[in-house]
Amino acid sequence: MTTSRAAARPGVIWAAPAVTFFVAFGILPVVAVVGLSFTEWNGLGDPLWAGLSNWRSLADDADLGGAFGRTLLLTVVSWLVQTPLALLVGVWAAGPQRSRAVLSTLFFLPLLLSTAAISLTFVSLLDPNFGLAAEYGKYLGVPDGNFLGSPDRALYVIAFVIAWQFVPFHTLLYQSATRQIPASLYEAAAIDGATGVRQFLSITLPQLRNTIVASSVLMLVGSLTYFEMILLMTNGGPGTATRVLPLHMYIKGFVGFDMGYASALAVLLVLAGTALSIVVVRSTGYHRMTSDREGA
Repeated sequence: MTTSRAAARPGVIWAAPAVTFFVAFGILPVVAVVGLSFTEWNGLGDPLWAGLSNWRSLADDADLGGAFGRTLLLTVVSWLVQTPLALLVGVWAAGPQRSRAVLSTLFFLPLLLSTAAISLTFVSLLDPNFGLAAEYGKYLGVPDGNFLGSPDRALYVIAFVIAWQFVPFHTLLYQSATRQIPASLYEAAAIDGATGVRQFLSITLPQLRNTIVASSVLMLVGSLTYFEMILLMTNGGPGTATRVLPLHMYIKGFVGFDMGYASALAVLLVLAGTALSIVVVRSTGYHRMTSDREGA
């Protein structure tokens, strides 16, 4: 018993910094926000206990339903756009072709840019008076070039810009996972006469199942937190067409100075993200962490 305890101590010591960091910057802030959700606080002075009043106010918030719906729409559109693009480009980038290294480097450049820089750049490009949208919008079915000023188009334009920024990150995941697939599987398939498309459908996709799930969880949960890009590009407009839940929380807290209610919205957002990730992980069987690698 003494030996086993002694052997376990190094593991605890090595894990202590990570656990401490997670508790300090992950657990404690969430606990603090939960506590603030039961108070009235304008950001100055001391919070005053308010009980469940902030949570009851959720039912009376006329903008909450629309913000939640737009958040869900943005999440679904982001997943539908980013997943196939990242998967296909990632598989291609894992290949031996000569142009892969140069093109991959250029394609991954958005990962090096800040969200603020990307947002301001696209605002300039999509300006209906002086940007490229004014000249070339007619070729995309928008003669006036007013992409961000249309309530029917603004949210989808935001989804496009988000995809432009984050597809390279998920591409890296698929590229790395594709390179781990044993070459013997493709060699055997080629001997059996399988085409490239058949090899992709029968070998690559099944072998990338766990990567697809992991990427989807990161993508879906991350979509629930998109904020700064929307703030800089549209500020929730036109009207409330792009006012998603994180932006709604910001407006309530830092514009309306109702930190207690904003904290309740933050807790709601955390619960939604946690529930979504659990549903995806449990429904796909990813929680069992079964390996589909050859010999593993």
